[in-house]
Formats: sequence, structure tokens, C-alpha cells
Amino acid sequence: MSAAGSSRTADELDPRPVLRHETVHTGRVFDLVRDDVDLGAAGTVTREYLDHPGAVAVVALDDADRVLLLRQYRHPVRAFLWEVPAGLLDVPGEDAQTAAARELAEEADRTAARWDVLVDFATTPGASNEALRVFLARGLASVPEDERHVRSGEEADMVERWVPLDEAVALVLDGSLHNPSAVVGILAAAASRAGGWASLRPVGAPWPYRRAAAG
Repeated sequence: MSAAGSSRTADELDPRPVLRHETVHTGRVFDLVRDDVDLGAAGTVTREYLDHPGAVAVVALDDADRVLLLRQYRHPVRAFLWEVPAGLLDVPGEDAQTAAARELAEEADRTAARWDVLVDFATTPGASNEALRVFLARGLASVPEDERHVRSGEEADMVERWVPLDEAVALVLDGSLHNPSAVVGILAAAASRAGGWASLRPVGAPWPYRRAAAG
């Protein structure tokens, strides 16, 4: 059933035919591509966007309901942002939760005993096909010092801070936090907690938008 005829409000994958596809620029992480898209009665349009491998992020919540935030420099916005651990899905075929666990260990020196899917979103659907899945990680423990990842680049000087979840929500709403994974993840965690965590999904829950982004 089409979106117009459906009684359920939900996004719907329904690709329009691509008449021509070309890579405008090949980048280190993502490419700039151009598609001629057949919209049927609306005609053919040309759209340029970033072809992105997708990413995962982790809302790590400790036993005191504090969320782990990391301060990292982001050059495109010329700012130090407080973020949740996150990383690219740049290993072909890698399981998303495996990637999330790796990022938590590498960026925050933590492991988690329990993993759930918290929320999925498209970061910039008008300009990129990046799909991002945010996991909730609980039952946290430290990675042994002799097994810790050696961080470099912008990650070398990251600062960590544990913030009560309610305080983190307030920081989002008053405009103090801007990283999209942190904003979406924090608000989703607060909403899910208010509902007794009933909205959480298993780590293997369907994620069709990742396939779309990879294709």
C-alpha cells in the first residue's frame, strides 16, 4: 500500500528509477555522486548527494543513569562538540552491534554486557544517504589498560564526562549540545526510560536503511 493510502505513519523505502549515476568526486570517507532520477509524472530531476557508508553510535548508560559524553573537535563546524561514542560502518558486511562495541572500546575504553537498539535515523536525507543506528549500552566495564586502543588525530585529546540523563536532556533542549547522534540518542533514551524501556529493540532488528545507504 502506498504511503498516501496507509493508515500507519511510517517512512517507506520506495526508490525511484535512477536513469544515470555518476561519481563527481571520490573522497576518503564518502563520495559526492550525481543521479538523474525519474519521478514519473513530476519528470526527471538531477540530485547530488554524499554516498556514505553509514554509522553507529552508542548511548552508554551507567548504573546511576549517567550518560557518557566525549568532547571532540569537529573541523567542518569549527567547534568542540560533546558527543556519544560513534563511528563509521566502513568494514564491508560488519554487524552493526559489533561495530558499535568496537567504537565504545576504542573511544571510551569501555565494554557493555547488554546491548539494545535505541533509535535509527537518517542524518541529512536531503544531502546524504547516511543511515545511523544508535545503540543503548548498559552493564559497563573498563577495558584492561594493556588492551586499550591508542587514539590519534582528533580522538587523541578527547575528554570524557558522565552526565545524568535528565541533565543531558536539559542540555539538548537549552541548545548546549549539537551533535546529532548525541541529541537524538539522549532524547530517545529519556523517552524509552520513561516508558520502562519497552521501546527497545533487539540488536538484530531490521535496518533497511542501512542496506539502502550501502547500495
